[in-house]
Amino acid sequence: MSAPEGLGRGRSHPRCAGLDIKPKFENSTTVRIFFDRQWLNTANQSGWVTLGKGEQTRAGIVDAALQIAAQQGLEGLTIGQLAEHRQMSKSGVFAHFGSREELQIMVLEAHEARFIADVLRPALARPRGLERLTAIFEAWVARTVYTAPHGCIFISGAAEYDDRSGPVRDVLVRMVRGWQRELVRAVSQAIESRQLEASTDPEQVVFELHGIILTLHHDGRLLRSSGSAERAYRAFDRLMLSFAPEQVF
Repeated sequence: MSAPEGLGRGRSHPRCAGLDIKPKFENSTTVRIFFDRQWLNTANQSGWVTLGKGEQTRAGIVDAALQIAAQQGLEGLTIGQLAEHRQMSKSGVFAHFGSREELQIMVLEAHEARFIADVLRPALARPRGLERLTAIFEAWVARTVYTAPHGCIFISGAAEYDDRSGPVRDVLVRMVRGWQRELVRAVSQAIESRQLEASTDPEQVVFELHGIILTLHHDGRLLRSSGSAERAYRAFDRLMLSFAPEQVF
């Protein structure tokens, strides 16, 4: 699969070569769900959850809702639109979701599960420290590149719900804060491993990492700038260099 226009061209940075940008668990009725220590873990010991017929229908509705929300935002979701997409009646869709708000929350939860499976879980197999932090960032870039043509629900959701109140915003904020905690943990481990300076502020590093991803999404999606992924990697390298002891690099 080729990278979206604006993100896959001009790749001279070493990390851009062979960039794997396809998420691992897209469009599957057998969903592998990974959550970190502080997040809900509903998977069995092997990590796989096999869905029954009714659950497969529900998962199919959520998958269709994910696609719609990625393009039109969570507020763009309607029961009628989903019913038409799935060739179901509106009452059939309502039978699986008691309200539009419940559906929106389920979409966020499904998006989070896929995000964690693609970005965080593989990196947890890497040694703590700079290697794990780098793996997280590289996977984050890869997923941002992949989702760029349709948008990222976490990013679009922030724009939709920053001035709103209610359960959907609360869930979105909880998820984003949870992701920030994982990033802070990864940075802190790099500090503990003496791969970043002891004086490094983990929250500042996370703030700047998030800024790189937002710019990557903005330039690749809106401006369709060439070499955006390459610039993101270079920004990451420069950021790590600014906080790292000389011997690390």
